[in-house]
Amino acid sequence: MKKIFCILSLVLLVSEAYAQKKSTGKTSGNPIFPGWYADPEAVVFGKQFWIYPTYSAKYEEQVFLDAFSSPDLVRWKRHSRVLDSSSVKWAKKALWAPAIVLKDGKYFLFFGANDIQSDQEYGGIGVAVADKPEGPFKDYLGKPLVDKFHNGAQPIDQFVFKDVDGKYYLIYGGWRHCNIARLKDDFTGFIPFEDGKIFREITPESYVEGPFMFVHNKKYYFMWSEGGWTGPDYSVAYAIGDSPFGPFKRIGKILQQDSTVATGAGHHSVIHSPKSDKWYIVYHRRPLGETDGNHRATCIERMYFDPEGKILPVKITFAGVTADEH
Repeated sequence: MKKIFCILSLVLLVSEAYAQKKSTGKTSGNPIFPGWYADPEAVVFGKQFWIYPTYSAKYEEQVFLDAFSSPDLVRWKRHSRVLDSSSVKWAKKALWAPAIVLKDGKYFLFFGANDIQSDQEYGGIGVAVADKPEGPFKDYLGKPLVDKFHNGAQPIDQFVFKDVDGKYYLIYGGWRHCNIARLKDDFTGFIPFEDGKIFREITPESYVEGPFMFVHNKKYYFMWSEGGWTGPDYSVAYAIGDSPFGPFKRIGKILQQDSTVATGAGHHSVIHSPKSDKWYIVYHRRPLGETDGNHRATCIERMYFDPEGKILPVKITFAGVTADEH
């Protein structure tokens, strides 16, 4: 009888494990891929979803960027070292927060490097280019695109926004300041605004870093990260405006930690699936029990709007999202 009980217990355990595996296979799970990765930029190119994150390690070890592709948000393939600092002679460390756009058949990857602390240090926001989304990417300018502090904004955490009229803007900034600047068509520099200025500050209340912008129902949604990136207060808030320049009045937080799931949820991007019409938020968080500031993992959740167009608070999960093939 004891032997039969043991056999039955083993069968139950195997069945439970198989059921969990089968269930997990239907969702992305969180984190969505292994390894320490942060600041994810999520985009859709053709029939593939792509994520370009920061390799989360000590600054001196952040000398490359990996990318991940998926046909359905569930199965992910890693593309190693799509950009390496050996291809960017001025980038020595702290390759951060990539942003990518496809224009005129070329893929332009914007990145921060060197974590400069003043105008006396060399680094800032650079641009790399490739013929394919998986690279390899090569330095486009041979120098930073933005290499100085303007309006108090550290030149990091860049995002490239394409407006409905086809104009491209660079939105960026750390140290609690955010700038917007109109890019030239070839991404080699900037076009001054009507008042002659190149960098216009659009910093909303409580802004810290990690800007992101998208258009939904003819409104401009401006999102950013608040709190400290190593702390439990790291989170995402947003505002809504009538143009890329705002004014943006803070509405509230929509993404933050859940002490039963993970801590420090922040620095995100948003993707809109062209086929399913679903919205997703891709972000990083720190697994429970992790105390190393660089131990951050990339995750994904559904994002919803209420009837008035406001973003509903996002619940962070272990399950992630179901398959979304297009």
